[in-house]
Amino acid sequence: MSKKFYITAAIPYVNAKPHIGHALEFVQTDCIARYHKALGEDVLSLSGGDENAVKNIQAAEKENVPVQEFVDRNTEAFRTLAVALNAEFGAWQKGSDRIHHYPAVQKLWKLCEKDIYKKTYEGLYCVGCEAFYTADELDEAGECFEHPGKKLEKVAEENYFFALSKYQGRLVEIIKSGELEIVPETKKNEVLAFLKEPLRDISISRTNERAKNWGVPVSGDPTQKIYVWFDALNIYQSGIGFGWDEQKYKKWWPADVHVIGKGITRFHAVYWPAFLLSAGLKLPKTVFVHGYLTVNGQKMSKTLGNVIDPNEFIGKYGADALRYYLLAKVSPFADGDFSEEKLKDAYNADLANGLGNLVSRVARLCESVPDIHVSRDESKLDGAVEQALANFKPNEALEYIWIKKIFAANRFIDETKPWELKGADLGKVLTRLVGEILQIAYNLKPFLPETAESIEKQFGGTKIKSQAPLFPRSK
Repeated sequence: MSKKFYITAAIPYVNAKPHIGHALEFVQTDCIARYHKALGEDVLSLSGGDENAVKNIQAAEKENVPVQEFVDRNTEAFRTLAVALNAEFGAWQKGSDRIHHYPAVQKLWKLCEKDIYKKTYEGLYCVGCEAFYTADELDEAGECFEHPGKKLEKVAEENYFFALSKYQGRLVEIIKSGELEIVPETKKNEVLAFLKEPLRDISISRTNERAKNWGVPVSGDPTQKIYVWFDALNIYQSGIGFGWDEQKYKKWWPADVHVIGKGITRFHAVYWPAFLLSAGLKLPKTVFVHGYLTVNGQKMSKTLGNVIDPNEFIGKYGADALRYYLLAKVSPFADGDFSEEKLKDAYNADLANGLGNLVSRVARLCESVPDIHVSRDESKLDGAVEQALANFKPNEALEYIWIKKIFAANRFIDETKPWELKGADLGKVLTRLVGEILQIAYNLKPFLPETAESIEKQFGGTKIKSQAPLFPRSK
């Protein structure tokens, strides 16, 4: 029986359509998932729609559209983007799903009940984060670091609270020991620094009035809805059977990797494991935290008008070209920058002139040879590619493939000049080159799945023919 591997992308808020940052996370998640498939593991990827947030209600009201219709439309836009990127999600869970998700959230609440109590509370609420903050957690202007320029709401109401403070010592223990691994180390250290300060208990519900009667009801209290983070984090479980298919849930849980953006680290590395500890459920194994994408060096914002729709570039350059840029040219652990100019440069230099040129040259040379027989053992990834991906470093894996495999193969052609060779000598050189190209294709499967498949089809037989360029040069 093959080993299981369960990976999740963060569950995006669906108050607006997806942008290039969402494409980055979908592609990173899919790349890691495909790597584990190449290892022969039984893999499941999950994402979906965080639909029960106040910001979704506000956005729907602004458009004068019923909330359900609004979230259905926007969640579908995220799913469609994943499909366009060839990011395979075997589970796609909506937060407004009353059949599977609602019962799962109410079950988690029930399991945590010993740590839940009700009290009146007053605090500053950031709708963008869907979180309460104290004055010392805000910037000098009294605003949220994640959403500068947006005034926080002063909220006073009676809510249910979760005894987060009770789990402080255990959280430090599981993070320090690596029971819950946080990648990269810098993010692990940030979480441990946060846990040096006394943890405050957190509000995990809101009144129907403030929730506009939208969201998962608190069982036994018709006046309250369950707080969006207690609800949304549980999509990682509700999407795989928690509360409705125990056999499926037992197969996949715990998550092997949660892929998240840096702005939601606290929710995943502090709140989520505390809820699970309280419920007596297994903890996720790893939280991989990536940076943000800027656009031409500036933070994306509607005000600046620089929010980029990734579908535009998929249409113009192809899904694999965008995947390549996001995986090869963006550091997995730091903020990266995106611009069409940079994408075009990488497309022409690495994809058209590098990989595409190699494939075209060898295919043309093979046309003059009756048969090419490449004996191949069972395909497996190169050790350097495997090691880089095991450490969440797709950029390093792609750098190795391009320098040690693609550039090296092009250099070998220049040195051996196969167009001047005949007979056995030519056959020997081409057999080696075809073998190299097939191994390059196998190494590219986690990164550029469409391209890898196309190369394997072209070079997998004994009679190899030229085809249209993989990546026609972009002007």
